[in-house]
Amino acid sequence: MADHRAETITTLPTADERRWINRNVVGMAITSFLSDAGHEMVTAVLPGFLGTLGVAAAALGWIEGVSDASSSFVKLGAGWYSDRIGHRKAIVSLGYFLTGTALALFAAAVSWPLILVGRLISWFGRGIRSPLRDAILAESVAPAVRGKAFGLHRAGDTVGAIVGPLTGVWLLSVLPHSNPATPSRAVFLLSLIPGLASGLAFVSLVQEKRRPANPQLRFWGAFRELPKPYLRFLRGVGVFGLGDFSHTLLILAATQLLTPTYGPVRAAEIAALLYVVHNAVYAAASFPIGALADRIDKRRLLASGYFVAVVTATLMAAAFVLRDSNPLHLGIVFALGGVHLAVQDALEGLIPADLVPVPSRGTAYGLIGTVNGIGDFAASALVGSLWTAVSPASAFGCAAAVMLGGALLLIANRPRVRKEAQRGVA
Repeated sequence: MADHRAETITTLPTADERRWINRNVVGMAITSFLSDAGHEMVTAVLPGFLGTLGVAAAALGWIEGVSDASSSFVKLGAGWYSDRIGHRKAIVSLGYFLTGTALALFAAAVSWPLILVGRLISWFGRGIRSPLRDAILAESVAPAVRGKAFGLHRAGDTVGAIVGPLTGVWLLSVLPHSNPATPSRAVFLLSLIPGLASGLAFVSLVQEKRRPANPQLRFWGAFRELPKPYLRFLRGVGVFGLGDFSHTLLILAATQLLTPTYGPVRAAEIAALLYVVHNAVYAAASFPIGALADRIDKRRLLASGYFVAVVTATLMAAAFVLRDSNPLHLGIVFALGGVHLAVQDALEGLIPADLVPVPSRGTAYGLIGTVNGIGDFAASALVGSLWTAVSPASAFGCAAAVMLGGALLLIANRPRVRKEAQRGVA
């Protein structure tokens, strides 16, 4: 029964259904830009700050891992709870305010425990907001133009990921240096400006159509009600995620490859610039990919993005085998990584809305967020362990093989994604 609810007869969109620029779409793009700018300001200076405190680099890995894991499981509960109570905006708003303010706690840190607390609170906010925000966005436009809406949102998010690090690095260079940690502490406090602004933007700009509450909806029962095509789609996403490592590992890889030729300082600078290229390509590709998703088979487009990720990991493995330190060659790898993320983020946000009816979408988005979070943690652990125990080439090669399996599974388990007419489903 659940399978049939998510499918309707294909019809041509009306003029109204082709309109996709509205208050919600613009408001969520602005919100994500501000939120990511504040978060990435902090991310850019945090490793150096930990060094001034004498905290081992390995501690950052554990902090990130624990935070990601906790965020993933929170998404499950948040998605289900929003379907149960019939509304989502208040939870998303709280999530943005938590994310935008918690990282400022780093300014008072004298060791790693407060860093962990701030990260946990921030990622809790991220966990409760992300799936529900995607559900609101999916319900804000007609199915025929969802790709454009998601593409614009992802572009805003990624522009923030470019502006944030550049702002953080610039602030480090101009703020007073009474001691090595002082500029970083000031950056953490200044991140409150875009952080609070993101929450205020969401509250003031985004509107939500509330639905009747469903107090009878039980936690596990909500997952059993999800359509089978969606669950088949999720299997491919899950397998791919087991190899989908954090792209910060590309920065580490580039630094190691460049160091023998350029020295450690210059290598780190080049690697950071390559990551800016990565984010710029990600931002530039997000809207065109979203628009393309409105015209062609979304599943095939997502699979193509997965294959780009396989090529990215394979080329990085080859760079280690060949000891290739050419910045241009590495720039191609980083650019491909940006294209992959643009496809993945847009399409993994779009397809659930085509497969799952409105009353269950919070649960569906929460589940895919959890699956991706577990995959991110497992993939980065896999690549990091193989990197240390065997070699970087074997780490990226193994990741490529796992991601290839996910891409093939996505194609083999083809969900029937149809364009709805926004009548009773969207």
